[in-house]
Amino acid sequence: QLQLVESGGGMVQAGGSLRLSCAASGRAFSSYTMGWFRQAPGKEREFVGVIAWSGGATYFADSVKGRFTISRDNAKNTVYLQMNSLKAEDSAVYYCAAGDELEEAVEAYDYWGQGTQVTVSS
Repeated sequence: QLQLVESGGGMVQAGGSLRLSCAASGRAFSSYTMGWFRQAPGKEREFVGVIAWSGGATYFADSVKGRFTISRDNAKNTVYLQMNSLKAEDSAVYYCAAGDELEEAVEAYDYWGQGTQVTVSS
């Protein structure tokens, strides 16, 4: 079993920044890709971005492209989501997920974290 734990959420003003972390443990990680998703009240869970666990390939949803970046620290088995120029519509619970392919579909991911709340004030 692979365990994923998100952290770093909180409340910020519009235009501010937050850095979320996703720490992975429990299995080998070399073949996993890591996705970030978010879900606001009353809305479907939506894709944010994804990074290959090995290699630097990343891509993002149009809604966050140019504002969010993904990076990783192999020594810490941790993936980060750096969120800049935050908007009120970015408010959501943010989830990290692990899967086998570089995908944006929820169904492509096998393991999920518990989520961390991000609230952006207008």
